[in-house]
Amino acid sequence: MGSILYIAVIVIDVIVVLDILRGNKDNEKKLLWILAVIFLPILGPILYYVIGKK
Repeated sequence: MGSILYIAVIVIDVIVVLDILRGNKDNEKKLLWILAVIFLPILGPILYYVIGKK
């Protein structure tokens, strides 16, 4: 059960990073959001879609 959750978190993180890279923000903001997603694997994507994505 734990490995399925781990894989799901990784898949979600990859999807969010790709979405960040495709966005039209400047490179500094993209880098900060990618770092947030990497260092906060569960909270990072939630914060990006609530705060960062407009």
